[in-house]
Amino acid sequence: MTAPPFSLHYLLFDPSAGTDGTGLFEAMAAVVPADAAAVEAEIAQVLDWAGTQFPDRGPVEDGGDWEAELQVADDVGGAGQPLRVFSLSLAGSAAFCTAFEQQFGDAIA
Repeated sequence: MTAPPFSLHYLLFDPSAGTDGTGLFEAMAAVVPADAAAVEAEIAQVLDWAGTQFPDRGPVEDGGDWEAELQVADDVGGAGQPLRVFSLSLAGSAAFCTAFEQQFGDAIA
């Protein structure tokens, strides 16, 4: 049974497809520190969903269903305001990508 789609407010994924049916979803969110916990919660939702639906985490080329990379950095915005920048990338098999699009379709550019 598939869980109902999540509503994401900070993460907007840019998809790309490989020639072998694999795919990549990349999202970036730059927020003031007060909003960082909300972004972290969205990232946790995405990763929890992925791990629950596709427990075989690992690089697709090694037989895994999906892999994720998260980078977090502090920056300064145009007005000198501190920002926390999150970059989340998920690569997955064709089955993972189809399920991801169904689950997070509203958060795909």
